[in-house]
Amino acid sequence: MVFDATGNPQTILLLGGTSEIGLAICERYLRDANARVVLACMPGDPLSDTAKAQMEQAGAKSVEVIDFDALDTASHPDVIDAAGGGDDPKDIDVAIVAFGLLGDAEELWQNQRKAVQIAEINYTAAVSVGVLLGERMRSQGSGRIIAMSSAAGERVRRSNFVYGSTKAGLDGFYLGLGEALREFGVRVLVIRPGQVRTKTTVDHWKATGTKEAPFTVDKEYVAELAVTASAKGKDLVWAPGTFRYVMMALRHIPRPIFRKLPI
Repeated sequence: MVFDATGNPQTILLLGGTSEIGLAICERYLRDANARVVLACMPGDPLSDTAKAQMEQAGAKSVEVIDFDALDTASHPDVIDAAGGGDDPKDIDVAIVAFGLLGDAEELWQNQRKAVQIAEINYTAAVSVGVLLGERMRSQGSGRIIAMSSAAGERVRRSNFVYGSTKAGLDGFYLGLGEALREFGVRVLVIRPGQVRTKTTVDHWKATGTKEAPFTVDKEYVAELAVTASAKGKDLVWAPGTFRYVMMALRHIPRPIFRKLPI
């Protein structure tokens, strides 16, 4: 059985094991589930021990930290196999895809190496693990994938078009993956947050003197939305929900006018 008798997951995989939003989603699940948590972290990530302790404190049944190098796609089958118990197979009930890079928007479009790197991590690696998760969950006959997209991918803007284009690709892939897996009992949820209030973003605002954007939400808000929307079988949600209508309006603005907007 994949989920327990009350419908809660028994194994949660977080790809991007030190992601603040991803960890908040795991914590929300652990409020109701005595689950095994697998944190797939970049090798040598200095935050992995802290993330593990956070999950233990949140009540995880067990916490495992495994190496996950997004750029090393050849290693991804072994990552998913390890998350599924290796020689002691277990179903992966919930997989959260929450890794990625933001980068400096102006540098990215002028630095070939960094542009390729962010594309490989945010899009290529996300596709790689998505295919593998889909294959495993299809064989299980159930499972949920939660993919962290971004409002930046809804209509790619001049201000961050390299990053936005990678999120547009991720978004399209996981929405399509959800359609492909639906008949096999697997559900895929894509979350499109605007700006999320985390330690990382707050530190960035302080360092750059940037003000918080409108519709900014806390990571706990995103976590609550992720868990409840996934349980309902939804395939796409915005965080916050009202941001959907803002982006809907922006999507239909003619390009000559759109390029003059201060965004």
